[in-house]
Amino acid sequence: MTGRPGRAGRIGGPAGAGELLELVRSGRAVTRGALQQATGLSRATVGQRLDRLFRAGWLREGAGGPVGSPLGGRPSITLEFDDSHAVVLAADLDTRHARAAVLSLTGEILAEHSGTLVIGDGPEVVLPELGGWFGELLEKSGRPAADVCGIGLAVPGPVDTRTGRVVQPPMMPGWDGYDITGRLGRAFTEHTGAPAVPVLVDNDANLMAYGEQRAGHPDCAAFVLVKVSTGIGAGVVVDGSVYRGIDGGAGDIGHIRIGADALCRCGAQGCLAAVASGGAVARRLAESGVPAASGADVRDLLAAGHPQAAALAREAGRRVGDVLATVVTLLNPGVLMIAGDLAGTPFLTGVREILYQRALPRSTAHLDVVTSRLGERAALIGAGALVVEHLYAPERAEERLRALGV
Repeated sequence: MTGRPGRAGRIGGPAGAGELLELVRSGRAVTRGALQQATGLSRATVGQRLDRLFRAGWLREGAGGPVGSPLGGRPSITLEFDDSHAVVLAADLDTRHARAAVLSLTGEILAEHSGTLVIGDGPEVVLPELGGWFGELLEKSGRPAADVCGIGLAVPGPVDTRTGRVVQPPMMPGWDGYDITGRLGRAFTEHTGAPAVPVLVDNDANLMAYGEQRAGHPDCAAFVLVKVSTGIGAGVVVDGSVYRGIDGGAGDIGHIRIGADALCRCGAQGCLAAVASGGAVARRLAESGVPAASGADVRDLLAAGHPQAAALAREAGRRVGDVLATVVTLLNPGVLMIAGDLAGTPFLTGVREILYQRALPRSTAHLDVVTSRLGERAALIGAGALVVEHLYAPERAEERLRALGV
C-alpha cells in the first residue's frame, strides 16, 4: 500500500490514467513522448488519459525540457504532479504528547501544532480532541476542509493495517480493537463540517522509517529505524515499502526477551523495553532521586548534560545494540537510524560499541548508523506520504477519477 507500484506499461496490459500519473510522479516519464515510450500507447490515447488528469487538477505543464533531437526543434513540455489541488492531515500520538499538521501532497508542512494529549485517556477523549486540532490547523493554513483528501495517524502500538485497529498495544490502554478510523473520521467531520475522508493508521516507528527513508535515503533498499522513547520499536522499509509482517507485528523489538529481571508493561519479564527504553531510564533516575517520569524527561536531562542520565543512556544503548546485532545480521540493512528521545551521543555510542562487536563483519561492512534527520516531524511526514501513496496509486487513482466524473 505504501510502496511505489511496478513499472506501468505493456506487461500488465494497457496503462490507464492512474499508471500515467504514477510514471510522472515517480519521474520515470515526464513528457508525452516518454509516456508513449514507457507504455506503448499511441499519442492520441496518451493525450486522452492525460486530459482526465488535467481536468481533475492532478497534473500541470511545467517548463520545456531539453531538445530531444540533434536537429533541434521545440523542447518537450514537461509534466508535473500538481500538489496544490488537495492537502493531507496527519497526526502523531505519543504516550503523553501529540503533534498534528496540515501537509501538502509533496510533504511540505503548511501548519503544525503540538501539545499534551494523554493516550491513556482513551480514544473517546483523544480522537475528538485531534478533530478539534485539525479544524484549527486548517484555519491557520488557509485551506478549506473540502481540500482534505485523507488523514494519516501514527500510534505507539502494533496496527493491523487492513482494519486500522491496534492489536494488544501495551502503551495504549482502552484502544485494543477500537475503530480508530471511523471515530477520527467522524471527529474530522464534526469539527469541520466536511464529508468523511479516508483515514489510514500505522505504527509510529513504521511511519518514521517511511518518512526518513523517503526524505533522506531514497536509494537505500533495506532501511531500519529504531525509535527509543517511552518504549522501543522499529520500522523496516524494504525496496521502498514498509515491511509489516502478516498482521502488523513486525518491528516490535522492544518485547524481545533479553533475560533481565524486570517486569515490562506488556506483562512479561525481561523485555528489552523494560530495561533500555526512555521509560526504563527515567525510572532508574527517579529511583536515585533525579526527577524524571518519561523518555521526554530523559531527553531534557541529556540535553542539559546530566552525567547520570548520560551514563544510563549509554548503558541502554549497549543493551539495544546487542539486540540490533541480530537485527542487522538478519536484514543486512544499508542504514540503521536511531530516533526518539534517547537518540543522542551517549545512547548512540553504546549501540555502536556492542553492535560492531557482536554483528558479523559482513553485515556491517556497508552499514551507516545514523540519527534522525526529520526529528519530531518524521512520523508526520511518513503519515502524509502513506496517505498520498495510497490515494494516488494507479488503481485507487482510477477509482477516484471515475468518482470525480472525469
